[in-house]
Amino acid sequence: MKLHSSRIAATAATVVVLAGFATACNRGSDSTAGSAGGKAAIGIDLPRADSDFWNSYAQYVKQDSSSQGLNTLPVSNSQNDVTKLAANVQVFQNTGAKAVVMAPQDTGAIASALDQLAAKKIPVVSVDTRPDKGNVYMVVRADNKAYGTKACEFLGKQLGGKGKVAELQGALSSINGRDRSEAFAACMKEKFPDIQVIELATDWKGDVASAKLQSTLAANADLGGIYLQAGGAFLQPTLALLQQKGLLKPAGEPGHIAIVSNDGIPQEFDAIRKGDIDATVSQPADLYAKYALFYAQAATEGKTFQPGATDHESTIISLPNGLEDQLPAPLVTKDNVDDKSLWGNNVGN
Repeated sequence: MKLHSSRIAATAATVVVLAGFATACNRGSDSTAGSAGGKAAIGIDLPRADSDFWNSYAQYVKQDSSSQGLNTLPVSNSQNDVTKLAANVQVFQNTGAKAVVMAPQDTGAIASALDQLAAKKIPVVSVDTRPDKGNVYMVVRADNKAYGTKACEFLGKQLGGKGKVAELQGALSSINGRDRSEAFAACMKEKFPDIQVIELATDWKGDVASAKLQSTLAANADLGGIYLQAGGAFLQPTLALLQQKGLLKPAGEPGHIAIVSNDGIPQEFDAIRKGDIDATVSQPADLYAKYALFYAQAATEGKTFQPGATDHESTIISLPNGLEDQLPAPLVTKDNVDDKSLWGNNVGN
């Protein structure tokens, strides 16, 4: 894996994606009319462009907007800034959006923007994150507590129930960061009480993760495992640091540090094949895009959904502020890393 080039390539791909959105997905010349080609306009905000996972999601959004024949407004990117997201939402309102797809990274601070959209009767589909307050039409998300539990169970077995594990946590202001952290901690306490978990808060920032992991390695030469809550943000800096320190040993060799990640990006799969990491939980970027757009279009048509099993191997659950479609997210190891059904083996094809 080319550690220094993967993020540059992915970011460049996103620039191309965003440049193509306005022409490829915007049906009709008057985007302020709210509909074109018989379909209502949908506003889409991408949450960031500094993660391989979200760059892959952006590609799928472009593909699915076209394949589903949707009428989308020019796509925005809030760059992990809730203030920018609120401003982008205002633009969507002003240009005739009848539904909005977003992925708020700060799930507590987005409530006022959701209230504003609700007042205008513009339904919202939230991708990957579940807003703490404010009504949503549908949350499209995997079970993030299951991410933490799967990572715990795999690492616990790899370490034989003893040793030290560093956990690179996401932002605890995000429901995803909280869910993964709480589930990982609960599982370790219950099933592997002899494993010491070193929690490292990172705010989803790779440079912060690298700096804190470096300090942890210096103070804990016997570190046996690492849990990366977001491979798209943490994989490259983690592997680069371990390589620099002479600690990047292939799986199965003495001194190997067991690593479990979350995301399911191609770079993680390559790292599993090489033995640099042991496993990842595949967060379905392809299904996030597909069903976020599906629900957004359904919302513009006035359709409603009920809790229960779906026809796409997921379950819709009821929330205090809406519904959530919990999509499947499988654990990927060397045994199934080449499975062609995994989006990480198909992205860009």
